[in-house]
Amino acid sequence: MKQQTSEQLLQQIHEYIGSLSYMRNPMGLYDPIEYVLGLGGKRLRPVLMLLAYNLYKEDVTRIFSQAAGIETYHNFTLLHDDLMDKADMRRNKPTVHKKWDENTAILSGDAMLILAYQFMMKECPLDCVERVMEVFGRTALEVCEGQQWDMEFEHRLDVTVDEYIGMIRLKTSVLLAAALKIGAVLGGASEEDAQLLYDFGIKMGLAFQLQDDFLDVYGDPAVFGKKIGGDILCNKKTFMLITALSLAEGEEKETLLNWLRATDYVAEEKIQSVTALYNKVGVPELCQARIDDYYKEGLELLDKVNVESSLKEELKKFVCHLMDRKL
Repeated sequence: MKQQTSEQLLQQIHEYIGSLSYMRNPMGLYDPIEYVLGLGGKRLRPVLMLLAYNLYKEDVTRIFSQAAGIETYHNFTLLHDDLMDKADMRRNKPTVHKKWDENTAILSGDAMLILAYQFMMKECPLDCVERVMEVFGRTALEVCEGQQWDMEFEHRLDVTVDEYIGMIRLKTSVLLAAALKIGAVLGGASEEDAQLLYDFGIKMGLAFQLQDDFLDVYGDPAVFGKKIGGDILCNKKTFMLITALSLAEGEEKETLLNWLRATDYVAEEKIQSVTALYNKVGVPELCQARIDDYYKEGLELLDKVNVESSLKEELKKFVCHLMDRKL
């Protein structure tokens, strides 16, 4: 069976999404949608969907609409997230609520959600519609649940690691997992294979998000693509902070809590002090160990998928590249 590389799939889906034209009025509703989808990004979710489909069938063009659907949904969540976070920039361009206004961001986001469902339904084989829409609908709701937990955690100092993992599972992992499962279902995979690919996506999503948390503190800004220490400055309840709060004692704990309460401080000083505390209580090692575990568990699940090993290489390579791992 002829398989395509992730680079080829990325190029094709990028062109397909770029060719989608919203020649409809009012342009005030559709211009921001074209703008958001035109910002690009990694297109991880559509590429994962196409890679999963490609394990079973060759002609990936048949599910471009569903791949565009999952990317449209993902970008809708970013549009509303940016508004909630009051973020000014996304991929080095002004966010929609900055370029237009908040009401436009809400309404164009709503339209994107509806478009995502339309794309997902378009030319979806009748025998797949129910399974595809069940996965997509459940996932769309779970992402909202994850965002709500994330917002609630902002006001709590007693968030546990398990609660945090549960939140990132909903906010990040389930959409990656759904992309893989929908691709597998459309490709005619067995229920068992589709579920294994879903579970693989969950593990990889957790590893991916924890690595993001880790790089926010220990990454190289030139490679990471953004400033280091952003999570520390806004007291984001990441695996790193939650673990440090649970391990730090006495004076160390008090220092950490003081930084969390502080409103007037020098950014560099806060980042250095909190990072030093993380180092002292062993946070980086614990985080790396957790990343390694999820990554390993994910690859074990992929190994169980009942297709020839050689067919799984491209998917494995793509995920290893995401995690910046050597095979």
